[in-house]
Amino acid sequence: MTAGTTADTVTDVTADVTIGVLALQGDVREHLTALTAAGATARPVRRPEELAAVDGLVIPGGESTTISKLAAAFGLLEPLRERVRSGLPVYGSCAGMIMLADKILDPRAGQETVGGIDMIVRRNAFGRQNESFEAAVEVAGVPGGPVEGVFIRAPWVESTGAEVAELAHVDGHAVAVRQGRLLATAFHPELTGDHRVHRLFADMVRAAAR
Repeated sequence: MTAGTTADTVTDVTADVTIGVLALQGDVREHLTALTAAGATARPVRRPEELAAVDGLVIPGGESTTISKLAAAFGLLEPLRERVRSGLPVYGSCAGMIMLADKILDPRAGQETVGGIDMIVRRNAFGRQNESFEAAVEVAGVPGGPVEGVFIRAPWVESTGAEVAELAHVDGHAVAVRQGRLLATAFHPELTGDHRVHRLFADMVRAAAR
């Protein structure tokens, strides 16, 4: 079964929620496409007023230090933190996972996070760009068999607090977690054509909107 085939077999749903993608750096277009396929209205978010208008948010993969600095420069870092505190559903993939961590084990100088998930992450834990790989990952809460995980300079989760559910593991390390309305993966499901992780997140946003 291919990733695209799995995505195509999911029942269509009405686009009843609007989910933003933080569009400062990284694979924004791929997330917009995946969210649309998962039944949501998807919009790029670059300004605080755009953030205020969405029901949920994706923080994409890219370079976590760059995303952190640009978020501060665009006046988005504090509004992001406030919306997370107020219950906004957020999904972070790869660099987005780092941005949602309360603590980074090996941060670069001046690197900040949005926080919200009680976890410690290690940047580039699986190696550098030339050590990127793909793996079949069983993700709790995602039906239909393993998700094809694309790991590119990916982090892993060193430890989690009591309220964090570890949804998937690779080589003994957590690579997908959830805490309340916050979801994070170390891998890139938006690059595979399999939209089940995005559908899980869209369902989280719908539940929060209700």
